[in-house]
Order: sequence, then C-alpha cells, then structure tokens
Amino acid sequence: MVVRPGRRLAVLIAALVLSPVVAVGAAAPAAAGARAGNPYAGAQWYVDSSWSAWAASEPGGAAVAAQPTGVWLDRVSHVRDTPGGPGLLRSRLNEATLQDAAVEPAPLTIQLVLNDLPDRNCTHLVSNGDFSVAADGLNRYRSEYVDPIAAMLAEPAYRRLRIVAVVEPDFLPGLLTPATTDRCAAAQASGAHLEAVRYAVARLAAIPNVYVYLDAAGYGITGYADNFGRAAGLLADVAGVTAGRPAPVQGFTVNVAGYGGLVEPYYNARMVINGQPVKLSRWVDWNDYVDELSFAQDFRQRLVAIGFPAGIGMVIDTSRNGWGGPDRPSHAGPATTVDAFVDGSRVDRRYRTGNWCNQAGAGLGERPRAMPVPGVDAYAWIKPPGVSDGSSTDVTGPEGDRHDPMCDPAYSPVMGGYRPSGALPGAPPAGQWFGAQFRQLLANAHPK
Repeated sequence: MVVRPGRRLAVLIAALVLSPVVAVGAAAPAAAGARAGNPYAGAQWYVDSSWSAWAASEPGGAAVAAQPTGVWLDRVSHVRDTPGGPGLLRSRLNEATLQDAAVEPAPLTIQLVLNDLPDRNCTHLVSNGDFSVAADGLNRYRSEYVDPIAAMLAEPAYRRLRIVAVVEPDFLPGLLTPATTDRCAAAQASGAHLEAVRYAVARLAAIPNVYVYLDAAGYGITGYADNFGRAAGLLADVAGVTAGRPAPVQGFTVNVAGYGGLVEPYYNARMVINGQPVKLSRWVDWNDYVDELSFAQDFRQRLVAIGFPAGIGMVIDTSRNGWGGPDRPSHAGPATTVDAFVDGSRVDRRYRTGNWCNQAGAGLGERPRAMPVPGVDAYAWIKPPGVSDGSSTDVTGPEGDRHDPMCDPAYSPVMGGYRPSGALPGAPPAGQWFGAQFRQLLANAHPK
C-alpha cells in the first residue's frame, strides 16, 4: 500500500502547515486499538507539518510534501515540555492525534527515532548528543531521556496511535567496528551502548501501542561476513531473545539516514568478471552484499534462525537512496575489468560505501508504503529528506555540533583510499534545512 493522505487528512495537513504549533489540551482518553502485526499496514502515516512546510517551500516540493517522515528525538530538550508550552515530542504527538481524528476509523502510525546514546556517533564530530559515558551518561540517558519518553507515550491521550519507535540508529556499527576514538573505546569497554539500548527496548516495548524497531545498520557494515553473524547475536542479546520467548521488538530498520541503494539491478556480489570475483572490486571490497533489500531479507532470515519470531519485519529507509537522474545506468558496465564492470553497473554513485554526509547525486527513493515485498514491513522515509547531515565548512552548530571533515566536499580521507567524501557544498549544520540538497533529491528521485 502506498501512503496517500485521504481528503480530510490532506486538508488538515495543509492547515497545520499554515499553523504548525498545535495544542491538544486535556483531550478525552482515546480508545486503544488492537495491536497490529505490522504497524504500517492498513494505517495512515503521520505527516510532520514542519517538514511538510519546508518541502512545499522548494520548487516542485509540493509533490512530496504530504509524505510521512520520522520525528527525530536527538536531544533531551526535544522530549521535555517547557513553561511556554509543549516540547517537540508532545507537539508532534498532539498533531498526530488531530491527524488520527481526521482519518478515523483508520489508525494512524507515527514514527519516532530515539537518537541520544551516551557518546553517540563517537566516530564522527557531528551530533554527539547530550551524554558522555565518562560523566554518568548511562544513568542520565535512562532517567533524563528514555524515562520521560516512555512516560509520555503511555499517556491515555495517545493510546489510539500506533507509535513506531526506532531505537538508536547507528549503535550497532560502534560495536562491530574497532574503536577509533577515545570516546568509542570508552563506550565499547563499558558496555554502555548495549545497556542503554537494552533499557530503551524494555521500557518502550512495555507500552501496548508502541512498536519497537532495533537498528541493523545496513549492508555497507553488517553485510560483511565477519559482521553478519556477530550483528545478529548482538541484537539477540539486546532484545533478550531466548528459545520459545517472543522478543520485545517488532522488527529491524536498515539504512536509516543512509544512502545505500535499495536494489542493484545489474550486478551482485556473486558474479565473476574475466575470472575476477566482483567481491574483489574496489567498490564491493569483499562485502557479501551490494544493496539494502537483499541484505535486509537475508539478515531477517538469520535473525529468525537464531530465535526471533518468524513474524518480525524489516523497515528500509528509502528517503535518500533513489539514485536517479541522468547518471543512473540503464545496463551493466563494460566487462573489461572487474572495477570497470562494477563502477559502470552500480546505481549508487558514491565514491565509497562509507561516505555518509550530504551525498552528491543522491535522489529520493521509493515512496513510503507498507508490505512492499515479503519480510519487509515498510519502505519509509525515516530521515526527513532535505535535513542536513552536517556542515560543509568549519562552523559549530547551534547545539554545539562540530564540523566533521566527511562533510567537506574537498576532503579525501586516507582510510578511504583518498577517494573524495562526495559531500555537497554549502551545507548547514546537522539538523537544519538544506534546500539545495532537497532540490537535488527531488531532481534525482527514482522512481519519479
């Protein structure tokens, strides 16, 4: 099912765009719906009026401005109310209840992203969050961040909503890869990230209308043979999976805020070109996967095999992995060398899979929809398209975020074989609207 807002919801969204601050007040408790096997199926999805207004303000943006996107809770300030009114979380929940009322009796699904681990993104300089492991970060994360979120989501006013909670994107890569900074080393040695995510899962899964999705990173990290099984085991540990006991998670997310192509139609990692395995190419670099869909489906099977329920589903973030436009290949590359073949075949035009910041050439991907293929609960725009990954110049963001060289278009890291970062110029700090990026995503959308 493709998400298209009904007439009443479309009118309401338009009104909210004109007046985005909505107060529900002391609404009567909503009737709770039966728990769904897939929270995305058979539901309308929440449209964030702030993002919708940004999108609609760009040329051609009205065509996608009514698409649902995730709400990112990446600061403690986002989950607190203020003396002047509701904070970000409550204002979005209140807005969702109004949209829910407009589409009754159909349910409404809102997607929330928890993203404030102690020493989060410890390999990057952007978006480091509120807590440090060295300063009692684990306990503060529990009491100042997770507990207020859980308390608010459990309020009777929101019990009719289907609340998807994506828990801590990118926590898994920090556990799978060697620590490259002191903060990463401290997080790994202390076990704080595992304990923090385990606590968040337990608190949120106890709320009947909350659907918890753990993040499984993407094929660019978890797809490697050395990481595939380890990642599944770590997720089973976090979720407390034991034989015969249902896990407290609904499923897993893939490619959150990433750019990994959904499907590579012209090649795969098992091919051999002129006697050379594709896995030996510079781009594939020994990975067993080259796209997110095949990885997600296979990883789901591994998770089921180690004890997760057979009904778990995957959600793939398709907000920025369309890779359309004039540079999208229409056939396989030349079979002269394995590198020429792969580079000429791949739709993902990044210089390397590790490039993550405001990527040049990217486009909007598949529109949000439920149950697109077996084993996948939804394609979703978890990352709101057009929201910057980080500043392209050496400036400090309004919340103290620092400049990361991977966001500098002129940067070519040694560990990447001196291949460029691929970042767009002119980017503002992380979390701010980046109109030029949105216009590129719109122009390079695939499918259109």
